[in-house]
Amino acid sequence: MADEVSRRVIEIIAEQAVLEPADVTMDATLEDLGIDSLGLVESIFAIEEAFDISVPFNANEPEASDFDISSVDSIVTGIERLIAEQHGQGPQEA
Repeated sequence: MADEVSRRVIEIIAEQAVLEPADVTMDATLEDLGIDSLGLVESIFAIEEAFDISVPFNANEPEASDFDISSVDSIVTGIERLIAEQHGQGPQEA
């Protein structure tokens, strides 16, 4: 499941950055990838739709959100946690 989440999140982010998924690394920031605030919001919407989850992200105050968008890895980790919580699976062990 974790590999599938990573793959799909990377595809969504790559699409917003107009890059190939292979060009998106886990330690890259959205800024590194050239994703602006609009691209971030579109990425969040696409992620919510792809995984049928609700991401606790405030586009007007991203720094005040409970969702870490500091890197691709932090986004993937947050999405995995949200999937587990919102789909009643409990936290996943790494």
